Parts: sequence; structure tokens; C-alpha cells
Amino acid sequence: MNAKRIFLGLISFILAISLVGCIEKFTCSNICCQIKFGENITFFIATDPHYMSKELFDDGKTFETFLTTGDGKLIDYSNEIFDAFIRDIKRLKPDILIVPGDLTCNGEKESHIEFAKKLKTIQKMGICVFVVPGNHDIENPWARKYVENELIKIDSITSEEFKDIYYPFGYKDAVSIDNNSLSYLATPAEDVWLLMLDSAKYKRNKLRDGPEMGGEISSKTLEWVKECANLARENNAKLIAVMHHSLLNHSNIVNDDFTIENNEEAVRVFQNCGIEIVLTGHIHLQDIKSHKENGKTIYDIATSCLTAYPNQYGILKFEPDKGYDYKTNRIDIKGWVEENKITDENLIHFAEYSRNFFQRRSYDKYYDSLLEISKYSDDEMKAISETMSILNLRYFAGFRNEALHDIFTTEGFKILLESAPNFVRDYALSMFNDEKTDNNRLFIPLSLNDANKK
Repeated sequence: MNAKRIFLGLISFILAISLVGCIEKFTCSNICCQIKFGENITFFIATDPHYMSKELFDDGKTFETFLTTGDGKLIDYSNEIFDAFIRDIKRLKPDILIVPGDLTCNGEKESHIEFAKKLKTIQKMGICVFVVPGNHDIENPWARKYVENELIKIDSITSEEFKDIYYPFGYKDAVSIDNNSLSYLATPAEDVWLLMLDSAKYKRNKLRDGPEMGGEISSKTLEWVKECANLARENNAKLIAVMHHSLLNHSNIVNDDFTIENNEEAVRVFQNCGIEIVLTGHIHLQDIKSHKENGKTIYDIATSCLTAYPNQYGILKFEPDKGYDYKTNRIDIKGWVEENKITDENLIHFAEYSRNFFQRRSYDKYYDSLLEISKYSDDEMKAISETMSILNLRYFAGFRNEALHDIFTTEGFKILLESAPNFVRDYALSMFNDEKTDNNRLFIPLSLNDANKK
């Protein structure tokens, strides 16, 4: 019996005995189950697009304040950024697109509906699309419309509506859907499966003033993960996990609400399940961390926010005879602008505009933090904020350690070194003691166990 028959036979058998969380009927579209055993696969990973419908804001003071007090996301250009990304997809032709949460700015229903239409455009190219929710996407109390000087509260969506809106992008062809979350198991290739995990905590958002930022994978969902892993193992398929929140700590200083609360338990389960790669977002940081225990290594690859500098996405290539090769690629905004004859000066000079916008937001953030510390003169705060804004540009783009050493000569860094410990000083120093210097590249070779199967 060949591998394909084993695969389909086992799926039918498992469905017949009602695997926990399994949907009633398994349907396999041409798009989402087309890749055969032993073929190369290219995944695009676009995290945190934070899409916002242009119907929900104008150029008034309220929206300007929202933008300029934020964390550097170019929400006002989220539409154009994603359209340019679609052009990259059309040119580069990946097999699969993965979007690990925070699909929308603040869960606005209208933004979700529009974003799903953009994903449909990608799917029509013959590319399989998979999504999971982030902390911004469901029951978000911050869903707003910005009109001149007014903030108008508008509808977010429920978890049921999320599944309905994004049904074509994972749920339709899922082999199994978890009963306790919006997690599901997808089989876009016969030998590489995707464990799409819902790590967001939104069930109490209606009682809160803002969305729950932290995440977890519940014990019940982890039991479901084990069932999925057993099924994958029986079919000789590798499992790649995808979730919004971090599995591993990506910073020595900032981890609360970014790393899932039960990460130690989840790491043990994942490693026992043979999961080597977890694709994440949320922290908006381009960063790769690994955890090795009992001879098993698991990698958490956090791809930076699509809508913020440096406006890039991840590319993961699987070659069955070699392993996994990950790299980042910046969206070709310039090519999209020229092709569409765009006249907006910010978009014509987008690389500079995005960099300057992100740097300014960083500068303001650290200046405000230093004001609270109340230990520096105004000139010292300006010097430190300038240094930190430069560091943040590189840090969020994925660079650490010796790639930042030229910052040692700046006035702001010298002041920090002579300071008593504080958050800004500790955060800056943490950038020089990281696992990887360049977090934009990673090669994971074929494991010894896989090699022995050849």
C-alpha cells in the first residue's frame, strides 16, 4: 500500500471512530491537500497585519492621536501594505500563506470582513491560506471608528463569527477542530501538517476595558495536540505548530503577556509530540529562540509585525532531503507603488517614511519612560532616547550582539552605562547578550531520525 493510501485510509478510520474535536465530514480541496510526499514546500508567514478598513477612520485629530501614541504600526497604510504583500505573493508564488493572529487593528467586524476578501484574492491564486486569531481579533472592547474629533464604539466579532468569516482559510478543510478553542489541524501536504493553535484569551473580554493581552494553551487543548501528534506520527507526517503568542521567552526583560502562561508545560508536550518548529507573532520582534532538552530542540520563530518597520514577512522552505530554511523578506512597496502609479509621497518614499515613523514612536516612548524615572536632565533624556530609537530600529529588525556595537560610541549609551540599573538601561543591555546575532535566518537540518527513514 502506498503512502497516499495509508494517509487517506487512516484519516477515514480516525473519522469513523470520532477523534476528539473532529469535524463531521472531511473534505479535501484541490488547494489545501495538493502537495505530495517528498515535494519541496514554501510557506509565507505574515504576522500581525493589524488591518483596518479605511471606512473606519479619517484624517481627523482623533485618529492622528491614535497613530502617534501607538507602537509604530502604520495602521493608516495597512490596506496598501497588504496589497503590496499580495503582489509579492503573486510574483514569488509560495505554496502556503500562514497568518498567526492580530489580523485586524482592534477586532472591528468591518475590518475582518474586508481582510477575508483580501485572503480570498490570495487563495484564488492557488495558494492555501491558514489563519488563527490573536489577542486583538475577538470580542475586542477597543473596536472603534474614528471620525474627526470623535471616537465611536463599533462591533467586534465573537469566536463563532471568527470561524464563519475565516471558514475558507483553515476551518473548511481541517482534519480536526479542537472543542475547547479555535485551534485546528490542517494537512496542506501529505508529509507536513500544520497545528494551528488558538492561544488568545478572549472569553472574558466583554467584562474588561481592553482585550486580554496574554495567552495560553489550555490543558484540554494540549490533550487534543497529543491526539493530533499521534495521527501525524501514524502517517509519517511532520508537525509545525503556529500560534499568536510566544512559546519561548524572546526577551530577558519583556515577557509578561507575550509568552504563553503555561509555556513550560506546552514545551514538554510539543517536544514529546516531535514538534521542532513553532511559528509565532504578537511581540512584533524579529527573533528566534530555541530550547534543547533530552536531545530534542524546539525553535520558536517570531516574525515581526507586517504593518510596522521593517515591514517584512517570513519565508520557510522545507526540503525533504535537507531540512528547513527560514529567512525574512521585506515587502516590495516600491514595486507596488510604481506598478499602480501611486502619487502619495509617503508611499513613494515608503522605506524612509516607515523607518522614520517607527523611530519617532520609539524616541517618544523612551523619553516618556525616562521622565517617569526622573533621574536625568532634559539633554540626557534626549541623548538616551535618540540612542534607544536607533537601537530599536535594528532590534525589531532582528539584529543583536556585535551588529549593534557601533552604538557604544553614542552619548546616550555612555550615559546609560554610567546609570544605576533601570528598565531602559537593562533593556538596552539585553540586546547585546542574545542567542543569535542575525534573527533573519535559520537553517534546521534534517534530524537523525528522519535521515534514518530515508
